[in-house]
Amino acid sequence: MKCRFVSVITGLVLTFCLGSAPSIAKDKKKDPDEIGNRDVGKGVNFYSLEKEIALGKQMAQEVEREAKIIDDPVIAEYVNRVGQNLVRNSDAKVPFTIKVLDSDEVNAFALPGGFFFVNSGLILKADNEAELAGVMAHEIAHVAARHGTRQATRGALVNYASLPLIFMGGWTGYAIQEAAGLAIPMGFLKFSRGFEAEADMLGLQYMYKTGYDPTCFVDFFEKIESLEKTKPGALSKVFSTHPMTEERIKAAQKNIQEMLKARPEYVVNTSEFMDVKARLARLENRSRKLNEAKDADRPTLRRRPDSGQVDEDGDGKAKPDEDDRPTLKRRD
Repeated sequence: MKCRFVSVITGLVLTFCLGSAPSIAKDKKKDPDEIGNRDVGKGVNFYSLEKEIALGKQMAQEVEREAKIIDDPVIAEYVNRVGQNLVRNSDAKVPFTIKVLDSDEVNAFALPGGFFFVNSGLILKADNEAELAGVMAHEIAHVAARHGTRQATRGALVNYASLPLIFMGGWTGYAIQEAAGLAIPMGFLKFSRGFEAEADMLGLQYMYKTGYDPTCFVDFFEKIESLEKTKPGALSKVFSTHPMTEERIKAAQKNIQEMLKARPEYVVNTSEFMDVKARLARLENRSRKLNEAKDADRPTLRRRPDSGQVDEDGDGKAKPDEDDRPTLKRRD
């Protein structure tokens, strides 16, 4: 629409071009079609990407020194391939190194810079490949959005005196978060509720774009939540770095309905996942038997079932205690 305006003072004729009111810009973070064309890691951050990668590499080396890596080529290649497919369909700007830890804990964690560890317990607990992919996508989202270093930066802003500590790379003064029995600075693994919610949202998009059924992400966490309710404390360490609450489950369900258009087909499971899961179970059973065999070679103290006395000589016969010794009785 055009409107002409004549200035009474100058006699100039001014023409204004008026169009429709500007539309509200769509939030790219909520649009899976924009994956790769948006900066989800934007925010105050004292770390450049180069420093973030260097820091993550340093922590990953510590993880590998302390933990046992499963180097079975079939298992390692499969988990890495699933992860790399998700990375290609994410907003991540760093390359990923993905390894499997020999740990019964149902968990996974990604360090800054793309150093990603998946516990064997997670693979064994997942019922299908989509459930595994959902958890991995969530962790990839933390790295893509640079949550680790952004949260560490927030902590530094609160306690400005810790800035030299950050740049020197020393972490002795930091609170420690246990992850798979490893000492990892808390700020890099335990995120704020806002960051967790964002990782849930982005992770759903990543697995959706990769072709997986996003509802499997919710199914897995509902299963974990249910197990925690039926056996309180039994799974206290499960996803200790990002506990799934009923509120987050509902938010994930809402995101699926509002952001992700239904598709006629999704990937839920593959025969390869089932083969790898079975292979991992056999590997862990064999390892457990070997450990039991080693324990069997160690000296043991045997007890007699009826008396509970110690077999000191190891001959299978328990030695009598004071009450079993002959006693002298006086004849009346």
